[in-house]
Amino acid sequence: MAKFMFAFHGGAMPESQEEGAINMAKWGTWVEGLGASIAVPGSVVGGASTVSASGVADGGGSDPLSGYMVVVEADQVAALDIAKNSPIVENDGWVEVAQLMEM
Repeated sequence: MAKFMFAFHGGAMPESQEEGAINMAKWGTWVEGLGASIAVPGSVVGGASTVSASGVADGGGSDPLSGYMVVVEADQVAALDIAKNSPIVENDGWVEVAQLMEM
């Protein structure tokens, strides 16, 4: 089994409390369905800064992170199948999937 980081990007902000509650319920159902595949439940993230040799830039760049989690799966294909069903995908966002390598 291998570990994969899911980096969530984008996703439309809910236009009402009701829409927000519906989105949260979808996330809860999806995460609950992952069961033992979740290694690190992760979190939604707030404002970001980017640190480079030229200094610090606020805002997280052109593609800011909106959340993350770590899953354990047999291979990249299985991890991608999980990511395809993420609620963020149906909410104008996307998931970057990267295998975590043992050091």
